Amino acid sequence: MESPVGLRERKKAATRRAVHEATLRLTVEHGLDHVTVEAIADAAGISRRTFSNYFIDKEDALLYGEEQHIRVLVQSVRGRPAEEPAWTALRAAVAQFSNRMAPPEREWAVRTRLAMRHPSLLARQLANHATLERDLADAVAARPGPAGTPVCPMVLATAFLASLRIAMRMWIEEDLARGPGEVIDEILDQMGQSFG
Repeated sequence: MESPVGLRERKKAATRRAVHEATLRLTVEHGLDHVTVEAIADAAGISRRTFSNYFIDKEDALLYGEEQHIRVLVQSVRGRPAEEPAWTALRAAVAQFSNRMAPPEREWAVRTRLAMRHPSLLARQLANHATLERDLADAVAARPGPAGTPVCPMVLATAFLASLRIAMRMWIEEDLARGPGEVIDEILDQMGQSFG
C-alpha cells in the first residue's frame, strides 16, 4: 500500500503538470498577454489560491515543463561514470535523456516561439537557466576537462545550456525541418571543440 506522503507528492506533481499544460494550451489559443492566472486556474480545475501554492505567475507555470526536463538532464549527468570527462558526460546525458523520453517536440517548439516573442518570458527563462547552470556546474565539478585539464564547471554548464538554447532557436527558425536532436548535436559538436 502506498504511503500518504507518496500519494500526496504524486498528486502535487499531477497538479503542477495539469496547470502547466493548461497554461501552454491557453497561451497558444489566446496569446500570453491575454491569459490570466484565473483563466489558467479554471482550466486546470483548481482555485486561484491553489495556483499560487504551485507557481508564482503564468510565466512560471509556462516554463515548468522545460525546468523539469533540465532537472532530469542534471540527474542524468550525475549518473554518468565519474571518470568520464565533463563535456563527454554532458553529451552522453543529452543522448540518454533523448532516448529515454520521446521529445515533446510540439511543446518545445511552442515554448521557444513564445520566449522569442515575449521579453518577459525570455527574461524568466534566462533566470531559470541561471539557477540550472549552478546545478549543472555542481554535477560536472569533479570531472576532468579536455585532455585531463581543469575547466571551470560554470563555464562548461553555461556553454552547454547556451548550446541547447541556440539549438532550439535554430530548430524553430528552420521551421522544424530537422529533428531537435539533430540540431542539438550539431551545435554541441561546434561548442564542444573547446571542451571535448
